[in-house]
Amino acid sequence: VKSILDIAKTLEYLETQRVPVIAFQSDDFPAFYTRSSGLKADHRLDTPEEIAQAMLLHQQIGSGTGILVANPIPQVDALDPAFIDGTITAAVAEAGTRGIGRKELTPFLLARINELSQGRSLKANIALVRNNAALAARIAVAHARLKPGLTRSP
Repeated sequence: VKSILDIAKTLEYLETQRVPVIAFQSDDFPAFYTRSSGLKADHRLDTPEEIAQAMLLHQQIGSGTGILVANPIPQVDALDPAFIDGTITAAVAEAGTRGIGRKELTPFLLARINELSQGRSLKANIALVRNNAALAARIAVAHARLKPGLTRSP
């Protein structure tokens, strides 16, 4: 969940849509640039295999929704919460002053946060994307091992 959004409202909306939210190896729900948003996660799972099993069980109950896996940014790449929160607040205020909204808002905020953080937010974002891709690959492998009847390419 983007830290520029209202994370509590996003989590509430996901709950109303029957989307389970799982934090990977954390009791806290992560923010985008930091390891914790200050909100507790509804569910915690600690291995890709546990997440793959949860995916299969979720599919079996037939809810018709997906699952959100919240993977915290690696500690070494996380930004100081006070610093990034202040940076986001400044960027949001500037967007409001300049009348920037709707589909232009997110690109403006991300660019402005990058400028105000002197590139630190972009580096953190890239680290988060890499970390998410690595976890997704591990979950996919675990899921393939659990799911019967999958065909494999040579």
